[in-house]
Amino acid sequence: MTSGSFLIIFIALIALMAVIPFLLKRWEIPQVIALLLAGMLIGPSGIDLVGNLSQFTAWLHGADAVEAATTASHFNTLIASLGSLGLMFLMALAGMEADFKLIKSVRIPVIVLSILTFSIPAVAGYFVYRYFLPQDLAGKLLYASLFASHSVGIVFPVIRELKLSQSRFGASVLISTVITDISSIILLAVSVQIFRQSQNAVSPVAAGLSLFDRFAAHFSGHAMILAFLLVVLGYLCATILVVNIIGKQLMKYFTPGEDVLITIMLAVILGAVVLGELCGINLVVGAFIAGLALSTVVKGKNALLFRRFESIGYGFLIPFLFISIGMSTDFSVFGEMSGWTITVLTVAGLIGSKMISGYGALRFCGFKRRASIAAGLMTVPQLSATLAAAAIGKNLGILQPVFFNAIIVLSIVTTLPVPTLVRLLLKNHEEDFHSAGEFTVPRVLKDEELL
Repeated sequence: MTSGSFLIIFIALIALMAVIPFLLKRWEIPQVIALLLAGMLIGPSGIDLVGNLSQFTAWLHGADAVEAATTASHFNTLIASLGSLGLMFLMALAGMEADFKLIKSVRIPVIVLSILTFSIPAVAGYFVYRYFLPQDLAGKLLYASLFASHSVGIVFPVIRELKLSQSRFGASVLISTVITDISSIILLAVSVQIFRQSQNAVSPVAAGLSLFDRFAAHFSGHAMILAFLLVVLGYLCATILVVNIIGKQLMKYFTPGEDVLITIMLAVILGAVVLGELCGINLVVGAFIAGLALSTVVKGKNALLFRRFESIGYGFLIPFLFISIGMSTDFSVFGEMSGWTITVLTVAGLIGSKMISGYGALRFCGFKRRASIAAGLMTVPQLSATLAAAAIGKNLGILQPVFFNAIIVLSIVTTLPVPTLVRLLLKNHEEDFHSAGEFTVPRVLKDEELL
């Protein structure tokens, strides 16, 4: 592969990553969905941009088909690697955005909403997958984690735009979304570990970096799951404590504007990720927990540091994650009736379980019907975290392509209409969202402090 061939393909890809979201923005299609659609368009199931440009550049250089295939293979590997880095950045930023200072103000609604919107969708996802593959425990738990997760990237902008961030309703939905995401990520880690154990029985190479897998042979069944949960709990506590201390110490020696601080912080996050891998914990969990530990460090007077992380992530690396996910979509599976059956049951099961759990939780806490419906709607969108977890499942071999495609369709179907529906519910009924023992929210609930 020549550098000229690589450059031509890379420029074409970057151009499409910029132009397609720009064109779709006029229809208020989120950038993530636009990037997914772009990936589907240019992937092997679409126009196969990388393959065709590889052949074209090989022809320009007088090379043969073997050279073209090598170029395409190397470039696809690069896109997958950038996508993995984007995944790590995405989860680290999601952790940095968390703010638990508000939980005392809305303790009961947060607890009820978190429990119901996690447990009911998780059970629904478990049984949807069980209907098709009843013997696959890892797959059932992974699907349960996908159903249980929320989308902070959709919930927070809607709450902020509708000026609900200083309301009891807005604080309850936002905090419970973060808590539920943490719970779903832990469930994801358990499903990955169970899958690794089943693979280790066939091939010890499957353990990868995990030291836990080397010793897990001493456990079996529920004992292994309990042992792994204890490892996860210990990892969470140790990582949050150590990374937070390191972050605070770094801020004593560097200012937020220094470039070297970004490099050191990245090294700290990567260190937490590697430690998690050694414990058998997927990089998604490690990156999220490292970001959570740094959330208090990069807020307030150090907010410039968070903005710089956002610029690197959302401006460059994270788009490659969603492009690579879109390129992985295999349209051929929709030619089978089972593909459509899985997709329909997945979409219907998730929307139904989310609406029931969100509505029931807020009605139980005394909110009015319209606000309760809006809460159910806000838990429906499945975007960044869900797609990232699905990509992990597909890459590891837990999710078959037909289930992965169902999650892609789910993300598109659930993300696009929700903001509009919530706006319609709010229109001329603002009082329904400021009731049930409404209070004046403390100063910490200002929008800029929630970022």
